[in-house]
Amino acid sequence: MAHPIVALDPRTRPPRIRRLDRRQAEYILARNCIARIAFLNNESIELQPVHYVYRDGAMFGRIALGAKYLSWLVVRDVVVEVDESTSLFDWRSVVLRGSISLLRPQGSPAEHAAYEAATAAIRTLIPDAFTERDPTPYRSFVFRVDPKEITAREATTR
Repeated sequence: MAHPIVALDPRTRPPRIRRLDRRQAEYILARNCIARIAFLNNESIELQPVHYVYRDGAMFGRIALGAKYLSWLVVRDVVVEVDESTSLFDWRSVVLRGSISLLRPQGSPAEHAAYEAATAAIRTLIPDAFTERDPTPYRSFVFRVDPKEITAREATTR
């Protein structure tokens, strides 16, 4: 299927692109729940979708055992992208570069508290997560991404 030809209404302003500040970027991260996460896997770059919750300056989510989990045991650097789009020339995009941690329920009191905080955040998105009614029980591994850098841009015709 070919892409449609896009013609701007002559009364519409051409798109303007601008950088967003950290507060605006975090607002976009907080109001969305699906991202793409890039990571190194056996010397190739993978890009996969992931559900997440952005809370208290960190990104939380969960995954199943697989390429992501095994890769993140070795290389903790990731890049996450979240986009919003209302039309071809009206969009927002956030790129978060950070370090990923796989959290476990056992360990030191601090490790246990970090896991509990992450699962509480995840339950704000999926209330039945980690219960007998969990819609994706195979996603049993919890992660946290701590941002090192967050950048964001917006295009608008308004």
